[in-house]
Amino acid sequence: MKFSYDVIVIGAGHAGCEAACAAANLGSQTLLITMDMNKIAQMSCNPAVGGIAKGQIVREIDALGGQMGIVTDLASIQFRMLNRSKGPAMWSPRAQADRMRFMEEWRKTVENTPNLYMWQDSVDHLLIEDGVVCGVRTSVGVEFRAKAVVLTAGTFLNGLMHIGPVKMQGGRISEPASHGITEQLRELGFATDRMKTGTPVRIDGRTINYALTTEQQGDDDFHKFSFLPDVERKLKQRSCYIVYTNEDVHTVLRDGLPESPLFNGQITSIGPRYCPSIETKIVTFADKTEHQLFIEPEGETTHEMYLNGFSSSLPWRIQFDALKRIPAFADMQIYRPGYAIEYDFFDPTQLNHTLETKRVKNLFFAGQVNGTTGYEEAAGQGLVAGINAHQNVVGGEPFVLGRDEAYIGVLIDDLVTKGVDEPYRMFTSRAEYRILLRQDDADMRLTERSYKLGLATEQRYELMLSKRRQIEGIVEFAKEFSIKASIINPMLEREGLPTLKQGTKLYDLILRPQLTIKILATMVEPLAERLAALEDARRDEIIEAAEILIKYQGYIERERVIADKIQRLENLKLRGKIVYSDVKALSTEARQKLERIDPDTVAQASRIPGISPSDINILLLLLGR
Repeated sequence: MKFSYDVIVIGAGHAGCEAACAAANLGSQTLLITMDMNKIAQMSCNPAVGGIAKGQIVREIDALGGQMGIVTDLASIQFRMLNRSKGPAMWSPRAQADRMRFMEEWRKTVENTPNLYMWQDSVDHLLIEDGVVCGVRTSVGVEFRAKAVVLTAGTFLNGLMHIGPVKMQGGRISEPASHGITEQLRELGFATDRMKTGTPVRIDGRTINYALTTEQQGDDDFHKFSFLPDVERKLKQRSCYIVYTNEDVHTVLRDGLPESPLFNGQITSIGPRYCPSIETKIVTFADKTEHQLFIEPEGETTHEMYLNGFSSSLPWRIQFDALKRIPAFADMQIYRPGYAIEYDFFDPTQLNHTLETKRVKNLFFAGQVNGTTGYEEAAGQGLVAGINAHQNVVGGEPFVLGRDEAYIGVLIDDLVTKGVDEPYRMFTSRAEYRILLRQDDADMRLTERSYKLGLATEQRYELMLSKRRQIEGIVEFAKEFSIKASIINPMLEREGLPTLKQGTKLYDLILRPQLTIKILATMVEPLAERLAALEDARRDEIIEAAEILIKYQGYIERERVIADKIQRLENLKLRGKIVYSDVKALSTEARQKLERIDPDTVAQASRIPGISPSDINILLLLLGR
């Protein structure tokens, strides 16, 4: 038994697992401490990974050599590419997962990662000496020493669950809360507050009348999360189902509002605006006569169904009575009611972009303790925190992702620059460079950086290079190959499209919205031969990526120019160069926020709410620019 490690990770949720695997795979002797080794990477809320913008984060995690995409594919029971009717910048992968298989695959991953060890216990105290973290003490009195510590305690810090008037301490249903760390860090000057989230009722699928629902099947194509071709979706695929609330449901809920902890003062913490409880929906959208609900399977074979859209803290009887008013649920049996949970989080402006705290060296925060919500946001933070914990141990360069490099970069920059006033959830609208941050090219953006760091394997790197060569080959072929009008016009006429008066480059035909590379391959034999020569396992992925590059090249180039201009401000270092309190030309609000957040660069300062363009001009003058 060892009692000294390079990195200790507290908590084995989605952030903790990614942090521990990243640090260990980079070579740090890593200890992952969790209250329950049977609940590693538990999907506390819905049994799904990805979604709008969240799916892009998962692909980025995979491109960097993280594990979430691989585990999700292995546990997937439904896969869909959302927003296909929109441009590729908005396409977002999402998968339903088998909850038990997901945890099983993560357990296998953790147990078979070199340099990674586990200890089942609760941490109640951080060992800090001269402003530097040097280990932890657990509830059974064991002290583990470490050169860096990553805190990923999720909803467990002083967690308190609510089902109507019933209160239960815990981080999840039937799991105890964690005490001590918040109080210790508050004494050290850390700003902390409370947040609230919730989860819906679980229903016995055998008691649902599916004839009164709308079936929602998954996609049956090549898409998945991991860029590794040998990772495949192997489980039986299952459908989801849609139902709607009605006025009878709303009446029961409205009558129960006096017993709702959200409305009677029992809960006072900050709740999510973008994923509200059902009681919040009927109050906020009082004019709506129905709300859409999704029935989602919890696994490949289980009857347990998750009711997405019906998060609630109401007494169990009111939840049950309201749902019985939905025709498909007339004979419904439930496994357990929904509940709300309050927990501690720390103001993320107290962090650097590496996710290291500014107050205590070598202490990192990741996940919901930073005020975020969602498995994907947590995992992305965990990966970055784990990498930087290792970098601190070995004296390496900080690993920071820019806003033009990754959604993970947008997420972390938003947190440390702007802070949070509600549980932070990633959306495509938060990113300025959506066309650069597509889900299809996350490996093109990030794998090389991770490979140079030592996290992405050589196999992954070579796969990326091979894919890039094949994509570029198609693009170059399209630019060089000419098509005679007599060959292509019959097809254009059949499709009702404008015909050609003379020959043209294949590239120009692909630019037409109605035409695709695969359609053109049916008419152009050299193109068909070119596609047939592509790598079998990734042929469709390569064709799609090449087509996106051709059709959207103008948009991509224009956004890259804008990003490069902004990058000049990112390169202007600010931290430690100006005493803001002495600069009277700055507004009072600007001085206060610049002192509190202490931005690293001028670009980061420009994104702080309340910092005006004139304030930025003053900073540039003081820097001699």
